[in-house]
Amino acid sequence: MPFGLGGSEKKSSDESQYAQNYPGEHGYHHDYPPTGDVDSDLHVVCPSTTTDSKMTRRIDIRLIPVLCILYLLAFLDRVNIGNANVYGLSKELGLKNVEYNTALVIFFVPYILFEIPSNLLLKKFKPHIWLAANMFMFGLVTVLQGLVKSYSGLLATRFFLGVFETGMFPGCFYLIGMYYRRAEAQKRFSFFFSSTTLAGAFGGLLAAAIGKMDGAANYAGWRWIFILEGALTVIVACIFFFVIPDFPEEAKWLTSEEKTYVVARLRADQGRSARERPITAKDIMGVLSDYKVIVAGFMYFGLIVPAYGYAYFAPTIIKTFGYSPIQTQLHSVPPWAVAFAWAMFLATMSDAAWHRWAFAVGSILIGIAGFAILLAVHNNRSVQYAALFLVTMGTYSAMPITICWFNQNLGGHHRRSVGSAWQIGFGNIGGIIAVFAFLPGDAPKYVKGYAICIAFIILAIIACMVYGFACWSANKTRNKMTNSLDLTEDQKMELGDMSPDYRYLL
Repeated sequence: MPFGLGGSEKKSSDESQYAQNYPGEHGYHHDYPPTGDVDSDLHVVCPSTTTDSKMTRRIDIRLIPVLCILYLLAFLDRVNIGNANVYGLSKELGLKNVEYNTALVIFFVPYILFEIPSNLLLKKFKPHIWLAANMFMFGLVTVLQGLVKSYSGLLATRFFLGVFETGMFPGCFYLIGMYYRRAEAQKRFSFFFSSTTLAGAFGGLLAAAIGKMDGAANYAGWRWIFILEGALTVIVACIFFFVIPDFPEEAKWLTSEEKTYVVARLRADQGRSARERPITAKDIMGVLSDYKVIVAGFMYFGLIVPAYGYAYFAPTIIKTFGYSPIQTQLHSVPPWAVAFAWAMFLATMSDAAWHRWAFAVGSILIGIAGFAILLAVHNNRSVQYAALFLVTMGTYSAMPITICWFNQNLGGHHRRSVGSAWQIGFGNIGGIIAVFAFLPGDAPKYVKGYAICIAFIILAIIACMVYGFACWSANKTRNKMTNSLDLTEDQKMELGDMSPDYRYLL
């Protein structure tokens, strides 16, 4: 079972429970299991050459590792500026006051604005082309970031880094969501999202090693961090052009029978995808007029502030504990590693329980506890360092749960493409706030920064409660309806998760 993600051999009792909780598009209660080897909705039988569980494991192997590596490198190239700053970036470029923070914030301008257009282009050009091309470009920009000579050069490279990274996260989540049913998705989403925690750990180790190259070829150590990590991304992007999978309907590594079955089992769980229909401006406005979509944006928005606050400033915060530059990089690794393990544990439990809300709220409470300790304790290095573990465990396990929860509750290509991009795009506005939360003048206590993080993470927990109630209320209302089957298949396809037959995962 690769990565602990492979489809389990479900028994009939498990499948019956699934059917009761996660109905397909033809009613709330099915008398067939949507997780078995027969898709009764479309009368499609799993190809005789495989089984449902084997197919799931095959998708795991083909899809998840590739996207994890892609996003690990994207996140690494995005936040390695924090490691570079420990090695003297600000000093060599002569950055003053909040110029370093401004260089961080300019990344988010294109990153926020181009989320939805990027997902639309992903659908048009196919994932292997769009994702690989953008990966190549942000790797190249990262290399150029290591060659800048001035503040203006740093601003330019950070801006274009945001341009080319904008589609990575929502695009990958969108693609994953088109392969997996809701009750099997959380482990995959969390494993993918936890590339960020692995990037944090990996970045700290790399920075500790690369920092020793200080002076090589007359380049400072911080420059080599950008040059080498960016070059790695460029090389991998060239390989990934031939490796990144496309949508199931177009996947060359699936036979025609397998394509039909993969699409059919998703349809039984989430409704027809409407992959063949182009997305229009009316579709975009229709998705954004759903208040649940807006609330989901606030779930992610509230978590982004503490997440980016930690990702960008963890080395700076840890350095205030009295460590040397290399020790600072090494001490940044364990909190990320523990966060990865915790996120995967919660994801496994969430899938087993077929539930998201309680796990999201519980994770957020852990993050609040960590920031509260940092806000109150300023003279005990061990306690402060332990609090960083709570911050990463809480924040970086809640984020994939809230994103997966919302993404998998969106039915059809058009609602998922627009909705997922909206959540990520709007949520990343929080990154602008995060980069100004920890200012040099607030060191070493950073009271204002920790208070800001607590405020926004509380906003996230409120949004989770509102979204959970909205999904529960919609399900309750639809359970009472008696005329839902009067809709045609095309009408249900157009409605997506707004169809009276659709039930939201809580």
